[in-house]
Amino acid sequence: MTYSETLNYLFNSLPMFHRIGAAAYKANLDTTLRLDEVFNHPHTKFKSVHVAGTNGKGSVSHIMASILQSTGYKVGLYTSPHLTDFRERIKINGKEISENEVIHFVEKYKSVFDELHPSFFEMTVALAFDYFARQQIDIAVIEVGLGGRLDSTNIISPLLSVITNAGFDHTEFLGKTITEIASEKAGIIKHKTPVVIGEWDDESAIVFSQKAMRENAEIVFASQCVKISDTRQYDTYQEFEISALNDNFKNFDNKNIKLDLLGNYQQKNVVTALVAMSVLQRNNFPKITYDAIFEGFANAAKRTGLRGRWQILSKNPLTICDTGHNAHGLALSMTQLKSIKRNNLFFVFGIAGDKDLNSLLPFLPKDAFYIFTSADIPRAMPATDLARRCFAANLHGKTIPNVKDALSYAQKSAQNNDAIFIGGSTYVVAEIIDVFV
Repeated sequence: MTYSETLNYLFNSLPMFHRIGAAAYKANLDTTLRLDEVFNHPHTKFKSVHVAGTNGKGSVSHIMASILQSTGYKVGLYTSPHLTDFRERIKINGKEISENEVIHFVEKYKSVFDELHPSFFEMTVALAFDYFARQQIDIAVIEVGLGGRLDSTNIISPLLSVITNAGFDHTEFLGKTITEIASEKAGIIKHKTPVVIGEWDDESAIVFSQKAMRENAEIVFASQCVKISDTRQYDTYQEFEISALNDNFKNFDNKNIKLDLLGNYQQKNVVTALVAMSVLQRNNFPKITYDAIFEGFANAAKRTGLRGRWQILSKNPLTICDTGHNAHGLALSMTQLKSIKRNNLFFVFGIAGDKDLNSLLPFLPKDAFYIFTSADIPRAMPATDLARRCFAANLHGKTIPNVKDALSYAQKSAQNNDAIFIGGSTYVVAEIIDVFV
């Protein structure tokens, strides 16, 4: 098999949630556990950190991996979804798994997959864990795909669990209330394993605290440990001044952290990652020095290859993309977008068909000219449907179903003192991000 043939098999033969949605979701770990037996329990052969949350888990995972790399550890990183190449999901020290590794894995175990009928995500987790074990990594940062309790990654026994927050997304699977959603995410809290919660919320905090108590697990709320007291934005990085809120973090008081990821919402992720690394340091990881922490933040995107988070693609006109796709995430990026000095704003906008558009509408800028579009996946909301519903909400613009054509229209229409924003869906961003390479 060629790499292209291998990807065709993976994408077309195995149910893929991010393409087809609910039909690919499994409400149990049965197949994951059977695959784990086939591969002789690879997740037991390396240490790990587990990261869940509605928003920010991807950025936090990449930042933590960068910090661990700064210590000299051999670090695996498993994240999802990918933007332009499947191999982005599985990295060691920032280097993607090779095409040959993917081909060999599928060829060797295709008969197993044909027998067990795993989802795309279940197979990908098996590949990642097997690869990490064979490469004898020191530690892996494992990002939850969806929820936590029933996610395929939840067979690991991590050294640390991290939950960034609990917000409304994938409510058809995780529940209609914050309490229900938090309960699913709390499923990654393990017996006598410390857990760091990024953001305090009265409803979710009770759920997380009760689960930690039942598991006899230390629980730390990052937002009660440190805060950002000042932020300075530059062209390629931002700098945060840290204030300690309790004595355990006094060594960070009045320290400045540079981060090579832009976006105001990264403030929350900085707090979460900083506290998480400090907790891990106190739990038998002394190589996580303060210098390594600061270096890891400063080179997070560079070391791990993270893209699509408030990424500036062009300066003339200013062109920005962001993968935020639910109400909580989109609200943060829209607040920053509204603060940008520009004349006209062109918004290349598309969403998944199973997203709650009504929850997004209040945050969308009324003065933007929208180019309504649709990512090339079955799960995407048709551009005409999106436009019709947005027109009814007094947004105005034009419908161009093809994402690259939509971007081209925005570029031809915008002047140098205007701005272009591409967002609403990870898959809309994925289709255009390489145009600017």
